[in-house]
Amino acid sequence: MKTKHFCSFSITVCLLIFCSPSHATDFHVGPGHPYTAIGEVPWESLIPGDRVNIHWRDTPYREKWVIGRSGTELAPIVVTGVKGPNGELPVISGENATTRFALNFTNETRGLIKIGSSNVPPDTMPSYIVLENLDLRSARPPFVFSGDDGQQHAYSSNAASVYVEKAQHLVIRNCTLQDSGNGIFVGAFNGNTQDILIEKNRIFDNGIENSYYQHNTYTAGINVTYQYNYMGALRSQAGGNNLKDRSAGLVVRYNWIEDGNRQLDLVDAEDSSVLVNHPAYRKTYVYGNVLIEGDGEGNSQMVHYGGDSGNLSIYRKGTLYFYNNTLMSYRSSNTTMLRLSSNDEFADVFNNIVHVSAAGNRLALIASSGQIKIRNNWFKKGYRLSHDSFTGVLTDDSSTI
Repeated sequence: MKTKHFCSFSITVCLLIFCSPSHATDFHVGPGHPYTAIGEVPWESLIPGDRVNIHWRDTPYREKWVIGRSGTELAPIVVTGVKGPNGELPVISGENATTRFALNFTNETRGLIKIGSSNVPPDTMPSYIVLENLDLRSARPPFVFSGDDGQQHAYSSNAASVYVEKAQHLVIRNCTLQDSGNGIFVGAFNGNTQDILIEKNRIFDNGIENSYYQHNTYTAGINVTYQYNYMGALRSQAGGNNLKDRSAGLVVRYNWIEDGNRQLDLVDAEDSSVLVNHPAYRKTYVYGNVLIEGDGEGNSQMVHYGGDSGNLSIYRKGTLYFYNNTLMSYRSSNTTMLRLSSNDEFADVFNNIVHVSAAGNRLALIASSGQIKIRNNWFKKGYRLSHDSFTGVLTDDSSTI
């Protein structure tokens, strides 16, 4: 019996070896490496475990592509930058970028790196993808690029450094995303976009001048998590928000978020009934962040929760759990910590520090509506409940310092 068990174990080990992703490939792109251009990588035929290593060089790569293949949980497809001698990330610029002719995909004008929805490779749900250690920039007007048809095209105003049309189990990590319409855009794709992790990135200098519709990040999906990111000011004269989201199951934790029309704009899933009806749509978690409002920034409200479509029936109407955050406003005029879109929105606000550089009476906790519960916070002395006529409900256990 022991011999049989040993033989069975040996056969199992052999099967695991031969069935594992042993044919996965490490592709190396850059000076002195087998591939001198990103477009030489066979993006249309990547398999689980493949790793595309893009090495730093002293000039930007001017190339764009689609990721339409899938890895697995144990063998993700990884696209990673290899840093330069002083820690520099490889720069990939959308300005005058070229596209691999073997690829064929729609919405080329929407992004520098697109994830999901392609003809070549055949359409699928891209999953278990890691995108990391890259400086991705300049996908916006007036920049142009050469498409997969070889013709010149202009980027749309809502183009993004990373445009996710659909994906599951996607990680965007330790990237710099700048100088685009949106730094990151993630579409819900009728609720099929799920489990998106955005972590340890530097996201700044995005947006379009004199427009409120492009943002540092704009996301919708099921279970989107932001953590450990630095999110700085948008481009000069850009009117968008820093982090705008329409997700179910949103978590925003341990980020530094500075400036923008609002630091956080958490509104309704206006084009996805799947998200609106998802149980996680009614719970949003924001904790451990530093939110900074500069003097002269667009909106005096730092956080907005609920909806902005005008269709009250699909507003979040759940609970915003807002705790362990530090908020600082340098406005010389009024600052409002939180706007709730209707009296059906609820915010549980605790263990936060909220300070303004102006007099204490320049700080208000909430705009005109909503249900807010406050406990164990530190607010500047002289603060007000609202700068408006408040029609909602305040629950205060008198534990405020």
